[in-house]
Order: sequence, then structure tokens, then C-alpha cells
Amino acid sequence: MERRTFLKLLGGTGLGAAVPSTAKAASGKEFTGYPDASGVLFDATKCIGCRKCEAACNVVNEMPEPERPFDDLKVLDERRRTDFSTYTVVNKYSPVSGRPPVFVKNQCNHCQEPACASACFVKAFTKTPTGAVIYNEKVCVGCRYCMIACPFSVPTYEYHSALNPRVRKCTMCHPRLLEGKLPGCVEACPKEALIFGKRSELIKIARRRIENEPGKYVDHIYGEHEMGGTNWLYLSGAPFEKIGLREDLGTTSAPEYTAGALAAVPVVVGLWPVLLTGVYVVSKRKDRVAREEREEAVREAVAKAEARAEQRVADELKKAETAHKRQLDAEIRKALEKAAQQEKQE
Repeated sequence: MERRTFLKLLGGTGLGAAVPSTAKAASGKEFTGYPDASGVLFDATKCIGCRKCEAACNVVNEMPEPERPFDDLKVLDERRRTDFSTYTVVNKYSPVSGRPPVFVKNQCNHCQEPACASACFVKAFTKTPTGAVIYNEKVCVGCRYCMIACPFSVPTYEYHSALNPRVRKCTMCHPRLLEGKLPGCVEACPKEALIFGKRSELIKIARRRIENEPGKYVDHIYGEHEMGGTNWLYLSGAPFEKIGLREDLGTTSAPEYTAGALAAVPVVVGLWPVLLTGVYVVSKRKDRVAREEREEAVREAVAKAEARAEQRVADELKKAETAHKRQLDAEIRKALEKAAQQEKQE
């Protein structure tokens, strides 16, 4: 099922509720966004596909080393996506035959009204005033609705982790933002293809570039309005659909689709501890009954084994007694016969 279809179904069913005209967060409270939040403007006409941003992201987020080094640019020939150990990737596109390729950096777009946060009924995702959408693994229950809801297919899951799997995605280097630092990828970009700043200022910069060089850029700032707007913005000289960015998302934010269905979330959250307690009690009772049945089965098996052993011993004793009696009778007969022969000889 397409993520957009999922969102529409949620909004369409709405558990009987009508879709409101204003965006609301999962809690049902109206969310007006953070107008002064920060963001990043990515200019695809400046990106050279050096993967310095990927390397910086790897270091800043203390990720494991990749199988292929970051200076191996042959990976650009493959179409990659983010995963649990890679928060950002650069892909190469050839939208116009005979023209130089276009490199596009992909990561979480940090929606102004995030679909992941809207779909998460335990509020593991938070849209922060910095513009970053962050994740709290301590409250996550692993339902992965966020992965289904995201229109950009960004959140990934640690399926390999049996004990404590987490949802993983770019955080816009939120801890660094709180320290007044740039996101790692922005700091590492040697061509200034990435610009960090207030979202409103980035939009002005993007518009000036389009106005100053209309033949160079597509007259559109991707992310300004898509899905209600994102804090990661894109400029391109090629149609966005030709460089891996969906143009079918519309401008309606995810909470507007999901507000009706999510109105039932408080009920679900309220019942969740009761449900978990019930499951726990049933599980413990099942374990106790199973343990008692195992112990009874062991007792019966031991009793049967002991009975069989006693019977076997009794049978052996009886056999030995019979054999001993026969041998004794034989010896007595032999002795009597011998005595009779001696008496005749005398």
C-alpha cells in the first residue's frame, strides 16, 4: 500500500470524524508550526557528489564504518536509500541525456508537521523549535507506523537487533544545533551546496537564485509547500521528479489526513497499560500451568520407571531363586545316587 494511500485511508475513515480544516497534532491540539525554525537549503546545481556530507554524518552520529569507503564514488552509480546505519546518502541522476549528472542528497526532510509524529500514538517523535524532528527510543513500542506514514520513505528500523531495535533517521544533528553548531553535513560540504539558516531566510535565498538565474533553476522550491512544508528545501536545474523527489504529494500536511483517525489515539493509549497488564497476567498464568503440567508429567514418568525397575528386580530374583532350587535339587539327587552306589558296592 502506498504511504499516501494509507494516510488517505486513515483520514477518510477517521473513525467517524470529519477531517478538520486546520492542521492538528496527534494529541488533537492545533499546531501552528515554528515559523522561526531552522532548515537546510540543498542546491543540486552545486553538488558534485563527493560524499563528504555522508562521511561527516557518519562521524558525527558515531555510525559504524561502511563496507565501502566514502571516497569510493562508484557507489553513486547505485540507487541507495538511508538505513539504520546511514542517515544520509547521495544519489546520481541523469535527467537529460548528454548533460552532466545531477547529484541529490537524501535524508529526513524534517516536515513542519511530520507524518511520523502524527502517526506515532506514544509520541516518540517530536517536532522541535529548532526545526529538527527527533526520536525518543525510550517510549517507542516498535509499531513502525512512522515508517508507513512517512511520505519520503525515510525512517528505518534495526531489524537485526533482537533485544532493543530502534527506528533510525537523520536528526538534523539536533544535539549540535543546541550547541550552536552546524549540522555535520552542512559543515563538511566543500561546494556550499548546503546552506543552514532560518527556513524563512532560506526560502528568500532560493527565490533570489531562481530570479537571478531563471535558465539555471526550475521555478520551484521543493519543500516550501510539499506535505505542508519541510525544513529541508531543494533547488534543482532538472525537474524534481527526474531526480528522485516525489511531485505527487500535494501540499496538505499529514496531520490533516490523520487527525480524524488519531482522535481515537488517547483511548488506545489509555487502554494500552491495561492491555499489557492483561497480556502479562495471562502469559504468567499460562507459564505456571505449563510448569505444573511438566512437573506432574515428570512425577508420573519417575513413578512408572520405578515400578518397572522393581518388577524387573522381582522377576530376576524369582528366576535366580528357581535356578538355585533346581541346582540344589540336582546336587541332592546326585549325592543320593552316589550314596546308593557306594551302599551297593559294600
